[in-house]
Amino acid sequence: MRPAPRRAGSAGSRIRWDKAGRVALVCVLFFVCLLYVKPVIGFFDAWRDSKSEQATLAELKLENAALDQRARTLNAPDAPERAGRELGMVTAGEQPYTVTESIR
Repeated sequence: MRPAPRRAGSAGSRIRWDKAGRVALVCVLFFVCLLYVKPVIGFFDAWRDSKSEQATLAELKLENAALDQRARTLNAPDAPERAGRELGMVTAGEQPYTVTESIR
């Protein structure tokens, strides 16, 4: 069986299927690339946010260490006496002194 021969006067199909296929493939590829834009932007936003959150975490760790040190200082056995002396108090039996500076 042979295919039927074309007529001599017929111009044939005017659609160039190889070019149409390429155009369709480029359109699909462009559409797929557009679908990736939003997730990529979201990824970079999350990455930038993680950097700022890491900086905040480092600051909070420093503050936590300072507060732990202060808590240890306040829980020491001599803490009430030190706090009183900072306020100018003396214990029973001690002679209080006041140091003044004279300006000439």
